[in-house]
Amino acid sequence: MTEPIVLVERDGPVAIVTLNRPDALNALSRALRKEIVKTFQDLAKDDTVRAVVLTGKGRAFTAGVDLKEAGQTGFALGADGGEIDLAKGLEAFPWPIIGAINGFAITGGFELALMCDVLIASEDAKFADTHARVGIVPGWGLSQKLSRMIGISRAKELSFTGNFLTADTAERWGLVNRVCKADELLPAAIQLGHDMASCQPDMLKKYKQLIDEGFAATYGDSLALEIKRSAEHAASVTAESVEEARKAVTERGRGQQG
Repeated sequence: MTEPIVLVERDGPVAIVTLNRPDALNALSRALRKEIVKTFQDLAKDDTVRAVVLTGKGRAFTAGVDLKEAGQTGFALGADGGEIDLAKGLEAFPWPIIGAINGFAITGGFELALMCDVLIASEDAKFADTHARVGIVPGWGLSQKLSRMIGISRAKELSFTGNFLTADTAERWGLVNRVCKADELLPAAIQLGHDMASCQPDMLKKYKQLIDEGFAATYGDSLALEIKRSAEHAASVTAESVEEARKAVTERGRGQQG
């Protein structure tokens, strides 16, 4: 029996989504892109999910758009639209997405990584943007997101050369939060998912939305947005709920300190 091209496992409130085309380095065929979007839509409807870990099976996170398929059928990347609009599909997911980058994340695969909220990399991970070499204009946000994350000069170096970026350099440049040994990557990502899932659910969703919307705005507009959302949320907060939350946070802090 053929395995699904996207595998979904559960560890309590954390869903582990694995791209499962290892023989093709998890290349993003139309079928895989469609299945990724459907998977996140289904998980968004699951009331028990609070975070997702996204990774790839085998030697790659994903090597990007399936160029062999594209050469035969043509493709529109960001303009795919409809049921396989990958960027909009992940953007609409309300909970944190942790990218566990286990190997190659190239071009479209690099863009998929940048759709995650947090990145953790295996020591074997390598990033590359080869859009300029294969004659494709990015359509999933890389040309704008990357420079905002690592600085415009470093982003131009990567995009204008197509050279690989190692995991260690990616961590030093601020692209990934940390680098793990290969066998420690998934456990670390799942644990981070549990840490996030332990926050107040409503607050977790609101905070993700606030950060993402502010990131896309000017600094002045984003500050105004924060003040507006803070005032709106304050109306639902009581002194009793704040005191209960304070006790829980204090207890957790003591536990983390041993």
